[in-house]
Amino acid sequence: MNTSRVIAACALLASLTTGLLFPLNGYAQGNGTSKVRISTSVGDIEAELYADKAPRTVANFLQYVKDKHYDGTVFHRVIASFMVQGGGYDAKYQQKPTRAPIEHEGRKALAAGLKNTTGTLAMARTGDPHSASSQFFINVVDNAFLDPTPIPDGDPVAKFEYQGRVYENVARAQLVNAPQLFGYTVFGKVTSGMDVVQKIRNTPTGAGGPFPSDVPKTPVLIQSVTLLK
Repeated sequence: MNTSRVIAACALLASLTTGLLFPLNGYAQGNGTSKVRISTSVGDIEAELYADKAPRTVANFLQYVKDKHYDGTVFHRVIASFMVQGGGYDAKYQQKPTRAPIEHEGRKALAAGLKNTTGTLAMARTGDPHSASSQFFINVVDNAFLDPTPIPDGDPVAKFEYQGRVYENVARAQLVNAPQLFGYTVFGKVTSGMDVVQKIRNTPTGAGGPFPSDVPKTPVLIQSVTLLK
């Protein structure tokens, strides 16, 4: 069965990034855990980043940290029942230039145990799975629907269940490459400062800059992101 039915059954979850894949420079891919401090106008957030589980994603984020890209950006999208998103726009809602996006590695991270649960950091992207650049979000509730969809073994895949429907004998490549099955790559988790995340989550929102909704009425500024270890 052709996977166009799978694709038709899914809704695209869009964010605000564009571009092409690129080779990472600066921070090399590595193993282990790093820690960063996100200093905001409403307090500090500290988070662990899991380079052993999402190496290219963490290396990309840390390169933006090294370049001080995040300094002076805002949380421009806040949805209390969902997530808080930032890292792409300055206080005047001008989009900051970015490097080209990175290859999606959400399934690798999921296989290593990283899911879109409360307090985790994940990369924002467009409907193109390979479009993440600088923008990230912090899940403020468990968002299992953002997790990548595992693809069963076999080629063709004998049986594939998705959103209450069953598909049989589907070419593996069609499922592996279906954009709606990639989900969002988790690469870190808040270790302290969830009270600050809650402040951001609960800030009143409305229209702002080019956005018709979900923008904090009182800007929440990212003053700096610092690598602690």
